[in-house]
Amino acid sequence: MYVNNKLLVGKNDDFEAYLLPKMANRHGIITGASGSGKTVTLKVLAESFSNAGIPVFLVDVKGDLAGMSLPGEMNENIAKRVEKLKLESFEVKSFPTNYFDVYGKNGIPIRTTVKDLGPRLLSRMLDLSDAQEGVLTVAFKIAEDINKELIDLNDLRNHLVEVADKRKEYSLTYGNITTQSVGSIQRNILALQEDGGDDFFGKPSFNIKDFIHFDENNGYGFINILDAVTLFRKPNLYVSFLLWLLNTIYDTMTEVGDLNKPKLIFFFDEAHLLFNEMPEGIIKSVIQIVKLIRSKGVGIYFISQTPSDIPDEILSQLGNRIQHVLRSYTRNDEKAVKAAANSFRANPNFNTEEVIKTLATGEALVSFQNEIGEPTITEKVTILPPQSKMGTIDDLTRQDFIKKSHLYSNYEKREEIVKPVEEKKEVLFEHTKEVQEEKTMLDIDTQPRIKLQTQKEEVEVKQQPASETKVKKQVGRPKKSATEKFTDRVISTTGNGVGKLIVKGLKNLFK
Repeated sequence: MYVNNKLLVGKNDDFEAYLLPKMANRHGIITGASGSGKTVTLKVLAESFSNAGIPVFLVDVKGDLAGMSLPGEMNENIAKRVEKLKLESFEVKSFPTNYFDVYGKNGIPIRTTVKDLGPRLLSRMLDLSDAQEGVLTVAFKIAEDINKELIDLNDLRNHLVEVADKRKEYSLTYGNITTQSVGSIQRNILALQEDGGDDFFGKPSFNIKDFIHFDENNGYGFINILDAVTLFRKPNLYVSFLLWLLNTIYDTMTEVGDLNKPKLIFFFDEAHLLFNEMPEGIIKSVIQIVKLIRSKGVGIYFISQTPSDIPDEILSQLGNRIQHVLRSYTRNDEKAVKAAANSFRANPNFNTEEVIKTLATGEALVSFQNEIGEPTITEKVTILPPQSKMGTIDDLTRQDFIKKSHLYSNYEKREEIVKPVEEKKEVLFEHTKEVQEEKTMLDIDTQPRIKLQTQKEEVEVKQQPASETKVKKQVGRPKKSATEKFTDRVISTTGNGVGKLIVKGLKNLFK
């Protein structure tokens, strides 16, 4: 709830936990075991930010966040919590919502081009080795140098074919390019296409600033919900997409310094996937973005099970913390509980480590930054109930909201791009056994067709290797005699008319 220009997140009998809008861009974290109440906390925060006129982007991996577009129901559970927390101004209501979907089925499509994604994130998406990433980086550089725009995955496949075809020429300038690496990249691109990756690449490219929109009637910030129920099943694509969003937000937003409230809040759900087996270079990039993006008016909130899922360098940047219950069954669990307790400012009235293990569903330990940027003493509170509908919505209702969105007409249709014929090359190279194997790997199962014009009719035949063509010529045309060969030479040498007269004379002479 947004009360007195502050975000009320939780309460107990003696304390109200407020998150100050001007400190919201100091980032935050919501942690806790499965079923502990993280989703409700996320909803309460998102609703409060929206109410405060701060747009939000969040990921819905289970489909249970979609109900924010509809008012909640004052059921028994909600009523009891409202009474317990003495929330006199509480009311159920809806919030302005946009739905998005990489696949374009359950939301407005979000697209970008292969060029804009870049080789590093695309390598992560394709799960490439270091050597393969190097070749892909070279291919991107070549495309840049020859002014070739890589829009979709088919553009990239065709470009890789051309790069491999001229690998000896390019290797002198850009470094070694192997057909084996190109073939492996092509196979992974095909796998990505099978997973629906084609839907993500294309035009029009999504403008990140379209997330920043406000309701004309009440000034609420829009809650932008990415439907990731399908996307989440493909971890590489899911993580790469969110990394692209994070990078694009950072690159697009301008420096604004400290504001009274952020321009945008970004919720990063299932954060452990982001850092699980992530290459060191990308982790360093994320750390750098988290450190600097707050000066662009953007707050990032990570949602995961334990604080240990987040690298220490990032964890130290998260000034607003909400910790739900953690179970302790093993030594590793004990370490996680201890690490979580140590991340909070101690409260002399209770043992933080013990309280974490005994929190009820909906209860949490909270510590937010105060007006001078210091973490407040940890308090145990009950999180407020959400004001909007809990759970998902039916397809008809969803589609109605999607089509009424101010962004629908901007991104509904994929832009058809007419490409030059010469760019549709599908042959890698010729003449070597190695390349013939590469052709099979690249799924090039058709050969170019050529037209042969005869005296009577035009026919199309499949182009054959030189050896097979020679055999067919020998079979299809009878062998000429020595006399006929001599006659042809005379005619071709002397000209058609004179040659025929000479040949006729010779025939009469030898009759």
